[in-house]
Amino acid sequence: MGRWLLRLASLLLSAAVIAGFAGVWAWTEFTRPGPLAEETTVVIPRGSGMETIAHRLLEAGVITDPRILAIGAKITGKARRLKAGEFAFPAAVSPRGALDILESGVTVVRRVTVAEGLSSLQVVAVVNAAEGLEGEIEEVPLEGTLLPETYHYAFGDDRADIVARMRAEMDETVNALWETRAPDLPIASPQEAVILASIVEKETGVAEERPLVASVFVNRLNRGMRLQSDPTVAYGIAGGEGLDRPLTRTDLKTETPYNTYVISGLPPGPIANPGAAAIAAVLQPAETDYLYFVADGTGGHAFSKTLAGHNRNVRAWRKHQREKRVE
Repeated sequence: MGRWLLRLASLLLSAAVIAGFAGVWAWTEFTRPGPLAEETTVVIPRGSGMETIAHRLLEAGVITDPRILAIGAKITGKARRLKAGEFAFPAAVSPRGALDILESGVTVVRRVTVAEGLSSLQVVAVVNAAEGLEGEIEEVPLEGTLLPETYHYAFGDDRADIVARMRAEMDETVNALWETRAPDLPIASPQEAVILASIVEKETGVAEERPLVASVFVNRLNRGMRLQSDPTVAYGIAGGEGLDRPLTRTDLKTETPYNTYVISGLPPGPIANPGAAAIAAVLQPAETDYLYFVADGTGGHAFSKTLAGHNRNVRAWRKHQREKRVE
């Protein structure tokens, strides 16, 4: 009987030692640096269990043994606290570190940037091309209702929600800037401000020129002169898809609701989605006597107060174009 008890005690001691070694080994594997060579992102779908999570991390090369991850999650009590989403895992992250990341719920922040001056059709194309978004945009928003900006989102966010944010940002921006408008502007409403801002946005890509270009159009409106803006002509012909050829003299004479060589005042709607700076420019234009502007060959424009001065600038521009073609 005594021998049997000694043998049982020996076996129990051996088992305890083995279990102890196994525990130490498992903890060491759980906390040691993992195999990941460089940072990577992994998407954990909603409703994923421990087995799915471990399989995803194994496929991405974050861990080498799903069992270690599962045991560690159980021991640390993290198994029921892991979040879904897209997560970034740094190089050599340990299984324990991977679980900490999943428990934190801090997902990857993605960005989609909408440039100033895009049509709503083009904005929708940008949003549709953004990786990680879901859902469809059922209707192209009205022109001039989306604020160009960089928008942050998480994997799995809805495209329609992004567009709704753009619309809300535009409303807020226009309303705020409208309150700061200069007195005696020939602009009767926030909508008219957006219309004129969209023209300014399409006329120049030089930030510091926006108030100057705005001043030209404001001066022309005050004098009852037609705006004579080429981008409005192009929009009247091709709409939001954009014109894929240079304008012709015939185009300038073609009657459309947007051809400001033919119509007086503003066109019936915006021709693009202007940024906040363009809207601010038309509501606080530079104080000038300019009535004309033309490209100067440097990416900017030459401004003039008289038709004679404008004609000189046009001749200089045409000369520059001829020299450029020769080169």
